[in-house]
Amino acid sequence: MKKILSLSLAAMLCMGLLAACGGGGTGAEKPKLSILDTEYTVEDYAICVAKEDTDLLAKINAALAELAADGTTQAIIDKYISGTANDLKFQQNAEGKPLLIMATNAAFPPYEYYEGEKIVGIDADMAAAIADKLDMKLQIDHMEFDSIIAAVQTGKADMGMAGMTVTEERLKNINFSDKYATGIQVVIVPEGSEIKTVDDLSKEGAKYLIGTQKGTTGDIYAEGDFGTDRVMKFATGADAIQALVTGKVDCVIIDNEPAKAFLKANNG
Repeated sequence: MKKILSLSLAAMLCMGLLAACGGGGTGAEKPKLSILDTEYTVEDYAICVAKEDTDLLAKINAALAELAADGTTQAIIDKYISGTANDLKFQQNAEGKPLLIMATNAAFPPYEYYEGEKIVGIDADMAAAIADKLDMKLQIDHMEFDSIIAAVQTGKADMGMAGMTVTEERLKNINFSDKYATGIQVVIVPEGSEIKTVDDLSKEGAKYLIGTQKGTTGDIYAEGDFGTDRVMKFATGADAIQALVTGKVDCVIIDNEPAKAFLKANNG
């Protein structure tokens, strides 16, 4: 994982994971975390657009097709997931052009996260590349994940990108572009956990408490599969991980790439 990921995550988690080590006065070491070998679910990520904005949707899909064909999409993904350097530059001559406003939740590395005061990541670079194709200037607005669809619906944002999965429920309110990435939802557990596979969560009599980031696909799926009583929702993935480290939940369901980044920050 790139150095920028570990640095950014260290900043994100310092008030949570590090405090969990000694903030309670017990002196106990924080547990090592691991990702179960079995996947929870596989999903495609897409860009959400207002139902009535069919023109923008068509332009975004055309841009995505071009970016996939010329290798830009893969280069962006490789940059943040594999650490493969590239010389791609976006938004170099964007001043004075119409705004393309992207709503996101910048707490989902490597798709979107803060590096200093700037939002970076796969989605940020993809949005910048799309804006260049559309001859527009990109503006990224950070907000709670479950506020993104409302922002797009009401016109506060032109599109939403936040590692967002197409679901039937979401399609009632917004449209989605063609997919630009594939995500895998995984389960994170502490060292010594009785949870060995995803199937353990649904065994008869299982009462494991599951942490999720509110409004994400992992949250929606977990609530549907295990019920509201077994799902504890958090504002960010980092908050869910802190709850796992401090024993408030038994596991966390989240996208695989953020999961790997959170483990790197926690386990050292």
